[in-house]
Amino acid sequence: MTVPAPREDELMGALRAVAGPDGRDIVAAGLVDGLQIKDGLVQLALRSDRAQVGRMERVAAEAAALLRRQAGVLNASVVLTAHRPAAPAAPAIPAAPAATSLRAAPAASSLTEPPRGVMRGHGEDPAGAKFLQSVRRVIAVASGKGGVGKSTVAVNLAASLAGMGLRTGLIDADIHGPSMGRMLGITRQPETVGKMLQPVQAFGLKTMSMAYLVPEDQAMIWRGPMVMGALQQMLGQTEWGELDAMVIDLPPGTGDAQLTLAQRVVVAGAVIVSTPQDIALIDARRGVSMFEKVGVRILGVVENMSFFHCPNCGHDSHIFGHGGAQTEARRLGVPFLGEIPLLLDVRQAGDAGQPIVLAAPESAGAVAFRMLAKTVWGSVE
Repeated sequence: MTVPAPREDELMGALRAVAGPDGRDIVAAGLVDGLQIKDGLVQLALRSDRAQVGRMERVAAEAAALLRRQAGVLNASVVLTAHRPAAPAAPAIPAAPAATSLRAAPAASSLTEPPRGVMRGHGEDPAGAKFLQSVRRVIAVASGKGGVGKSTVAVNLAASLAGMGLRTGLIDADIHGPSMGRMLGITRQPETVGKMLQPVQAFGLKTMSMAYLVPEDQAMIWRGPMVMGALQQMLGQTEWGELDAMVIDLPPGTGDAQLTLAQRVVVAGAVIVSTPQDIALIDARRGVSMFEKVGVRILGVVENMSFFHCPNCGHDSHIFGHGGAQTEARRLGVPFLGEIPLLLDVRQAGDAGQPIVLAAPESAGAVAFRMLAKTVWGSVE
């Protein structure tokens, strides 16, 4: 006999048996931030704040165990969303060079000079002026090291936010290694109206990347001031208009781009991307520490490439280990935002120039990214 699919009202009723930190059930206490059901898989988001993370981890484990016992539920996962007061203003950081004008790069074997017009400032970027003031919420996506899929997370997070009906922008701040052009299938250059760049639109997003200006096979051998000038052009001399959300894909590490962002933009929070293995978690730890020192709120840690789901046999293989990011988030006292599986279709969609949330919206990867977007947006709102 086929077991009927679980219903949301039934699962919400069952969750009333789970007590929150104040003794009330988690439904009555308003701690349920989201519940998604698909093909017997259940994802639950619970509200938390930093002071309650330790106690809420136990609540989350109890809720997950209860959900797995419900009829029709094949598996269940629970993530914590961050809800806490806004972070204090960032400490003063030496001002970066003035924003400049970007133009398309000439063909060359390497670029030791910026594209024509870059670093020729207009004198209209006073030090200390805030960028992106017409954006309601700015979300940084960062990692301590490269190769953890940060750009894939950023692109699918932005596309998911746009799919929620939010006016969304996406900035590729990795000046030396821009990948957004390939991941969004964009080959055209941005237009300029007066002194303002016009963002390139794709999949309902307003986007900007050095990938639109420099050929893929050209190396940009730029010093720090040139890089910061290009970044400030994207932030301050691009016609973004009124937006609900801006996702900024930061370069790996804890360098100039991160400091400039903390100084010149009101950032709602940062998402730290890591893979499960220890070597990636060491660098993720540095990323969390850096943002905390400059007063940027940590929305949480997401474990990318968490496990490989074999499309042939259905077996899950923990190639890079498993659960390391969740353990590290608990140790650092920040929320764990969930697991993103390592899937062939995620890679194929990115190479083909389309986010997986649009290319295969019913796939496990797309479901995970949409849940991440809902959790992140709930945290910043």
